Amino acid sequence: MADNFRVIFAGLADNVDIKTACTNLAAKLKTSDEKVALFFKGKPLFAPSDKDKALKQAKLLASLGIKSKLQAVSNAIQNSSAPAANNQRDERIFDALDYITSSLIRLEEKLDELEQRLPEAQLKAPDENVDEWQDDDLMLDEDLAPPKKRINLLLYSLIATATILLVVLAVFLIFPDLFSF
Repeated sequence: MADNFRVIFAGLADNVDIKTACTNLAAKLKTSDEKVALFFKGKPLFAPSDKDKALKQAKLLASLGIKSKLQAVSNAIQNSSAPAANNQRDERIFDALDYITSSLIRLEEKLDELEQRLPEAQLKAPDENVDEWQDDDLMLDEDLAPPKKRINLLLYSLIATATILLVVLAVFLIFPDLFSF
């Protein structure tokens, strides 16, 4: 079983203060300052990942003047207790939601930026290339005859079968002891 690694905060470079590092890291990762501040207090910022990805994360932190170290996290320890696994799963879900939210905010900012670049005349002028619908009536040579009515026996049998199965399912759900074998 391959071990995963987690990047842990180890310290700051000599010429970097914690507020600058926090602001720069939050801007680089496009996350909140609070989350980065918790990283400086010992809470993990990244989810456990393989060694290559963890090394890239550590390299990113080093480029911002943040010293870090890799901590091995085995998969057996991660799956040892159900509450810990649920908490980790919940944390990953919240991280994913946070990432999606920040992505949506960035997209909205880009849309606003694009709207500001468009000239105002283009925004105010209606599109002149809109095709107008013809008001001419369709000219048909033949009179349309009403369609022949036919009974679709297969359709009715499928509807009846589905209805019977739904009734049986409802009875099974209401009275589960009735069908115990």
